[in-house]
Amino acid sequence: MSLNALNTATAGLQVTQAAIGLVSQNVANSGTAGYVKRTLTSVSQLGNSGVAAGAVSRTFDAVSLKQLRLETAGAAYTGLTAKVQDQLDALYGTPGSASALDGVMNSFTQSLQALTSDPTSAASRATAVSGAKTLATTIARIADGVQDLRTGLESQLGSDVASASTLLSQIAALNTRIAASSGGVTGDTTTADLQDQRDQAINALSQYLDVQVSPQRDGTVTLLTASGATLVDHGAAASLGFDGRGTLSAEAQYSTDPATRGVGTVTATTPAGATIDLVATGAIRSGSIAAAVSLRDDTLVEAQRQLDDLAAGLSRALSDRPATGTAASANGLSGFDIDLTGLQAGNAVTLGVRNAAGVGRNVILIPTSGGAPATIDPALTDDPTALVVPVDISGGPSTFAAKIGAALGTGFTVSATPDGATGSVRILSDPASLTLTGASASVTVPTSAADTKTGSGPLALFVDAGDGNGVFTGSFEGGSHLTGFAQRIAVNPAVAADSATLVDYAATTASGDTARPQALTDALTNRTRTFSAGSGIGGVSAPHAASVVGFTQSVVDARGAASAAAGQLDEGQQIALSTAQSRFGKESGVSVDEEMSRLIQLQTAYSANARVLTAARDMLDTLLRI
Repeated sequence: MSLNALNTATAGLQVTQAAIGLVSQNVANSGTAGYVKRTLTSVSQLGNSGVAAGAVSRTFDAVSLKQLRLETAGAAYTGLTAKVQDQLDALYGTPGSASALDGVMNSFTQSLQALTSDPTSAASRATAVSGAKTLATTIARIADGVQDLRTGLESQLGSDVASASTLLSQIAALNTRIAASSGGVTGDTTTADLQDQRDQAINALSQYLDVQVSPQRDGTVTLLTASGATLVDHGAAASLGFDGRGTLSAEAQYSTDPATRGVGTVTATTPAGATIDLVATGAIRSGSIAAAVSLRDDTLVEAQRQLDDLAAGLSRALSDRPATGTAASANGLSGFDIDLTGLQAGNAVTLGVRNAAGVGRNVILIPTSGGAPATIDPALTDDPTALVVPVDISGGPSTFAAKIGAALGTGFTVSATPDGATGSVRILSDPASLTLTGASASVTVPTSAADTKTGSGPLALFVDAGDGNGVFTGSFEGGSHLTGFAQRIAVNPAVAADSATLVDYAATTASGDTARPQALTDALTNRTRTFSAGSGIGGVSAPHAASVVGFTQSVVDARGAASAAAGQLDEGQQIALSTAQSRFGKESGVSVDEEMSRLIQLQTAYSANARVLTAARDMLDTLLRI
């Protein structure tokens, strides 16, 4: 009995000593980032042979850890979004200031109004030209800034993807070591240390992308994306790659077709060799990588579209004449007559149609000179839901009716307008099956930048510097001329060289004639134009109607609102992250007070075991002395 007591007390001392060592380790690491509190379980031995040290386990709440990773990914997403939205908003300047986009636009319109008051003033004409140059330069500068932000995000994506791929490899390697150490020495802290390292690696990975963690029986974990793609399985990890494109332009956009994709994409290559496009499959939904992709491909592309639409609206408001259809009917058919005289490639003609069921839709006719693609993406027009029909007008005005009729096909009757000008057409349909509800177009009057004597209204004050200073018409010849026009807009060299063209609209214009300055002013401030739904102003499913000045203000307001909303969302997300960190730290971190209390208990147990050991030794000594 004394020998059994001696063995039991010795075992108790050993277990207590190990537990005290663990308390010491906990206290020493109380301030170590990522350290999770350890506990030692004691195991009763069979045959009443005492106690033994069990496994060293980590004390944490799996739900809290999952929430921490979720909030970490969310905070990285909102943090980058808020940062870039703030940088984007700064490009437009402080609303209302002289150097802000709306301020520069207002200064330009005021210079035109001043010219209307005194068209003979050379100083007023020079001021108007200077204002136009400043406006064009400002739009181009902001657009360049948008592409600089996209280029920066492209670079960051390369860096973030490389870091995430390294972390995946580290996690897989730790999985292998944990699986090997799980059968190691009882009471050894090696496995717990490795698990801490793995958790820290997964937490770091969560800053880049959201992952789902599934523990396995052998102590390893499997990592999957939100869409179910496996990134880590036991000791094998997928390799992440990013084929960055360097400096981005407005034309460089994402596509699921590698042949047309102009930006980098994130891919995962599995150990078996399969490659998955994580962007195309929507596998990454949070973290800095998801934020960078969304900003590069959505937010900043929309900002570019707003600037392109503004530049196009500014140019064509001054150079175009509006053409509106007038109701017409013949032989039981009804529709519209519309004067398309002077129609140029890109001058879209919009027809409103409604079927017998009462469902309405726009049909957009895109005039081409034979160099436009056979199919045109509706997203590149004002109405992304419209049916876009290219029409070859290279044969001249006399062929307009025949070409439009052939393009529209059955259901429409198209002819030259009786007694109308060459280029005027009549478009009719049978109301019983298809009703025409409207017809409109914006026809560019000048045929070249040098064509400044085009009547009292239209003037190509702004031109496309990337197209040999050609008149901007919205053409699709060789691709969309709208995309990137904000970077290319410039003042017509003919106007810059002779500011009198702001007033002189004919070979003989009376001194003091205010017709052209007034027309230019009205075109910017009073005439309503249609801006594309792709700009996101006023919604993304329908075109937005506003004056050029009004659209400019809407763009500035939208950018400020988006920046403020992103900042507020990030503020809330950072609070959520802080709360998750605090909760996890409270449940898994080391409390020195608790450890000291535990140490006192262990000291008491150690003393008790020592007394038992002493008593057993005394009993043995007594027996030996008999």
